[in-house]
Amino acid sequence: MHSATVFDKEGNKLDTLVLKEEIFCQKPNLSVIHQYVKVYLANQRQGTVKRKTRAEVSGGGVKPWRQKGTGRARAGSNTSPIWVGGGRAFPPQMRDYYSDLPKKMKRTALQSAFSALAADNRIKIIQELNLEKPKTKIISKLLEKMKLSGTKILFLTEGKDENLHKSCKNIKDLVFKRACLVNPYDLLNCEFLILTPKALGSLTEVFA
Repeated sequence: MHSATVFDKEGNKLDTLVLKEEIFCQKPNLSVIHQYVKVYLANQRQGTVKRKTRAEVSGGGVKPWRQKGTGRARAGSNTSPIWVGGGRAFPPQMRDYYSDLPKKMKRTALQSAFSALAADNRIKIIQELNLEKPKTKIISKLLEKMKLSGTKILFLTEGKDENLHKSCKNIKDLVFKRACLVNPYDLLNCEFLILTPKALGSLTEVFA
């Protein structure tokens, strides 16, 4: 069984919480995680790169000069790739890189990522923060008190909290997300995971 340290709103240690075995205590499946990351990164590609072929550039239609007698190389069109302003040979074309994975594989990858963080004691629980207005300084001091400043952090909450979101978005290497939108790539890309009780409850309800 793995556990996480619970902090109050000021960053003081309160207690330790035993994490759900179904989510945080599974044996990481490295093969599935690798497949998920490959698919995730491929789906981020826009695939909009495009260059024109000799058939698509303007020009052509008239032979630049006669075939023989000029002393120059034969030329059939000014759209040839060897001409300045001509088309490009074997150019990149627009394509769709999208692919998908079965739901069970996605869930396995997510559970594996959570379990890897829990095994290294990199999951922290913090009490709900009810900010009256956006204040980056409050979050910065909180992370400093928790000894997490200067690290890559994924902060998960549940529900919309504009004040908390705005307070977090100006802090370097801090990613703020709703728990329902988390994915294995985000979890693998962070050093520490911070959860609120509501976020932990939401994850437990969905994945346990």
